[in-house]
Amino acid sequence: MTSEAPTDIEDGTAPTAPQATPGPRRARLLAALAGRRRALAAALVRHRADLLVALAFVLFAGWLTHGLWPDPGRRVLALNPADQALYEWFLTVDARALLGDFGLVTDKLNAPYGVNLMANTSVVALGVVFAPVTLIFGAPVTFALLAAGGLAGTAIAWYLLFVRVLRARRLAGGIGAAVAGFGPGMVSQTNSHLHMTVQWLVPVLLWLVVRLLRAADPGPDGPDRRADGPDRRADGPDRRRLVTSALGLAAVVSTQIFVGEEVLFLTALVLVVMTVTYAVSDRALLRRALPGFAGGILVAAGLSLLVVGYPLWVQFAGPLGVADGIFSPYHFSADLAGWWTYSPLSVAGGPEADRLTTGPAEYNTFLGWPLLAAGTAATVWLLAGARTPERVGQRRLVLACLVAAVVMATLSLGPTVVVDGEPTGIPGPYRLLAGLPVVDGALPMRFALAVLPLLATVSTLAVDRALRADGWVRRLVPAAVLAAVLPVTPTPLPTADRPPLPEFVTGGHWRECVSPGGVLVPVPLPTPRQPWPMRWATAADAEFRLPEGFFIGPFGKNATAAMGVWKRPTSRLLDAVAEDGVPSLGSEQERRQAAQDARFWEAECVVVTDDAPNAPSLRVTLDQLYGPGTRIADAWTWRP
Repeated sequence: MTSEAPTDIEDGTAPTAPQATPGPRRARLLAALAGRRRALAAALVRHRADLLVALAFVLFAGWLTHGLWPDPGRRVLALNPADQALYEWFLTVDARALLGDFGLVTDKLNAPYGVNLMANTSVVALGVVFAPVTLIFGAPVTFALLAAGGLAGTAIAWYLLFVRVLRARRLAGGIGAAVAGFGPGMVSQTNSHLHMTVQWLVPVLLWLVVRLLRAADPGPDGPDRRADGPDRRADGPDRRRLVTSALGLAAVVSTQIFVGEEVLFLTALVLVVMTVTYAVSDRALLRRALPGFAGGILVAAGLSLLVVGYPLWVQFAGPLGVADGIFSPYHFSADLAGWWTYSPLSVAGGPEADRLTTGPAEYNTFLGWPLLAAGTAATVWLLAGARTPERVGQRRLVLACLVAAVVMATLSLGPTVVVDGEPTGIPGPYRLLAGLPVVDGALPMRFALAVLPLLATVSTLAVDRALRADGWVRRLVPAAVLAAVLPVTPTPLPTADRPPLPEFVTGGHWRECVSPGGVLVPVPLPTPRQPWPMRWATAADAEFRLPEGFFIGPFGKNATAAMGVWKRPTSRLLDAVAEDGVPSLGSEQERRQAAQDARFWEAECVVVTDDAPNAPSLRVTLDQLYGPGTRIADAWTWRP
């Protein structure tokens, strides 16, 4: 008996299996996914111009910092390698928050005292956010990403503010954002000052302040009505938006505290000046919006204080905290001639301008005369325009930008005005602020950094107004602004090969000498001028502690702020040997002092690597102080 497959009665073919139909829940899920894909595709098409602008900023920032790639562990910023070593150490210590090993006062450096991270520019928020990158790829990779990301992210944030809040045309917003994100001061500060260049949150903070003001103004004629949208009300403040704006402002301010307090201080000062100027020029708005706006600001300040109150106490009054500034305002002041000089890091600049500032990381005022002239002309044009109702708010905004720029520019000149390197004896307005709490922590010359976004805002408004006009103005103004910007176009940051780390560190041989969390004493010890052994701790994920180092702490006269800590006698002795190459024969007093200093440092291991300066002389000296050393990889070690 044979078995045959069943056939269709009509045509003799095998019947087909019934088609499975998705259940209702699966069908809804598939429909939702398809809808989201369509929405995403539509959003990409709708915002493709914005995405292209953002991509251009990212590529340009990558080009400016391309010298650090493809292997950031082997490359370093040539103009400020010491600060890069410091920030890489900060990022490494911050990343340990993911491992449950983090505190605002850390013992990883300056053993046995420690270091107050809040009293230093330790970029805690950035270090924690990028901790996975640091722990997997190393702090040099995180640093390189933030060096480029600081520029690109800041430019993108300003672009969104100009286009979304000011409702500027994309070309106008792109030009203004390029000035704000890639201006001479920003590129200069990228030489290892991450706390100054990662300004992603500043435009967000400004947007929240504007949003708070608009929510507080129930009248029909609020600031820049064209940018306010159709939701203007006449029945009172929008309480929901007041609350959400205050909450958002508190969150942004609290976060910025852990990114860069100096940037937050400069932003707050600019906002105060602009708010007062705007209020004086629009008394009606002041009467309408003051209660709601002031209330929202107070709520934001109170909520932020709840979050950062303890960290700020740690910074100013806690262990190893400092309440005063470390840098002299007379030295770190802007030269008046720097304002019309080109930055050496721009296409039109040259090295001769170096004499007008303290170093390559502080070309804060170097805007060049064409950009200053274009900004001045744009300001006059915008203020002198027809007083139509739709331009009243814009004029007030330009006036507020002008007053704030003048205030910040004059404050940047410091206590005494200097022109072309020569003190004039003319007192600067900064003297009115000198000695005030918090102000001492900001360098006068960095007040000039606030002028850059103000100039960018005026440039954006001028180009946007021209693009909305007819005739020759539509072409002349954008061309003039671009012509003024081109000479200050930045060039790639100089980089150099990074000195290789010793095999003793990279091979993990340090574990044969010091236990995790123990104190390793590199010879010579790290100092603010020579912090290179801090790279050892960075490469080892800060698993061991170091004495002395590069940081700010209360080790000056009368416990005032100072860079680094006073050196122990043995440390000074070893520095002298490393400098002149003459070994010490180790007197009895020096041996006793060496043992005492080792106990003070809680040292488990003293190390000299083969690449140390005058390493043979250091080895002889340490043999005299601590007895015969032990060879481990490319280092000699002693257990005091």
